[in-house]
This record gives sequence, structure tokens and C-alpha cells, in this order.
Amino acid sequence: MNEHMYTDLADWWTLLSPVEEYVEEAALFKAALLDHALTRPRTLLELGAGGGNNAFYLKADFEMTLVDLAEGMLRQSRKINPELRHHHGDMRDVRLGEQFDAVFIHDAIDHMTTRADLERAMTTAYMHCRAGGVALFAPDTTTERFKPETSSGGTDAGRRGLRYLEWSWDPDPNDATTITDYVYAIRDEQGDVRVMHDRHTSGLFSREVWLATLAAVGFEPHSRIYEHSDLEQGYELFIGLKR
Repeated sequence: MNEHMYTDLADWWTLLSPVEEYVEEAALFKAALLDHALTRPRTLLELGAGGGNNAFYLKADFEMTLVDLAEGMLRQSRKINPELRHHHGDMRDVRLGEQFDAVFIHDAIDHMTTRADLERAMTTAYMHCRAGGVALFAPDTTTERFKPETSSGGTDAGRRGLRYLEWSWDPDPNDATTITDYVYAIRDEQGDVRVMHDRHTSGLFSREVWLATLAAVGFEPHSRIYEHSDLEQGYELFIGLKR
């Protein structure tokens, strides 16, 4: 992983992606977990937890453990979730030696750019999910739903500020990846502004691949679309039940 967002810009994360913007998504993820769990989950492992913004809200209902590959993002999460356990690790091969009632992977699953890596991440989720548990996967999009998009955002904190332009596009519709280009305008305490470009490559898989890969690692696969105020076509989530 070498994206600027998660490394040298990690200390700007709260301006790029404020925790306040996660209220609706966190509630949606909680609902999806409770809707599909065979029994109410108590413990929840989040793989690819990033800056901990979802966990900030989900921890009110679950005993959470967080894993991420980027040390800078773990540092940000510890600031807002100091009471939670944090582990450094890659969702493709981390092994904590314990199982949880539920496992959750948000859009960090998009870093799986091959089906083999997607299967490795799902295997990790399966191995950490207890029998009778549930795993929830929340990719940004699927092959059937992908559309090129442009958005912008950012916030201030005192004299510091950050604004970004986000541009998602697909240079090769025949492969299983898309590109998201970010342009950041970053203002420091002295009022100086610098501009940076950041490029992320994301995996893009069909609904069929998602469900088939869940089944291949041992889950009972499901998908469901939830309403979301920012998404006209809703938010498609993938669920694995471990019988």
C-alpha cells in the first residue's frame, strides 16, 4: 500500500474524511449485521478499519477489534477509539488466533484488485468468524453498478484545511479494476497551500463473482441493497453466514 491518503497524509485524515460523515453508513452497517445474524452479535472484528470512523459509532453496540495495514491510519483510529484493541495486519493473511460473532470489511475490500486477493480476504473473515456468525462486506460498487463519478469535499480545523477532488473512472472495462484519482489542496498553519495528486486502483467484481467467492470459502452467500441518502441506486452489501 503506497497511497498518500493512508501514509504521508494520514495526519490530515480527519479533514479529508471527518467522523461526522459516517453516521448514516455506520447505522446502515449495524442494521445489515443485525438483519442477517442468526443470533445477535456481541463481538465484531473490523478488517481494514482505517481511521476508525465506522468503529466510532459501531462500538456502542459491539465489542470491537480493529485491524489495518497502514500504521498511520491505526494512529488516527487510536485517537478516537482509545478503548478498542488495534492490530497491525493485512486482511489477506492476518491471523489473530480467535473468533468473533461478526466480521466487517468496509470499502477497504476495494484494495483487493484480483479475485485471488478477494478470496484471501474472505478466507480471513471466515477463519475469524465463529460458527453461526456473520460477515459483512461493503464494496463501493460492483461491475453492474459502476458509473464514472466526480465528487469533492474537505474541511478546516483552525488555520489548517484540506480540499479534495475525487474522480473515479475505468480505463479498461475488460479488466477487474478501476482508477480513482484524487487532487488535494492542503493548507498548513502558516497559510501555505500545496497541491498533491494521489491515484488508487480498486477491484471491481460482478455480483456473481462476489457471491461465488463467498461460497467458495465456505460462507452461505447473500446480497442486499439498502437505501442510502447519497446513493440513488442504494448501497449493495454482501453477507456471508457461517453455518
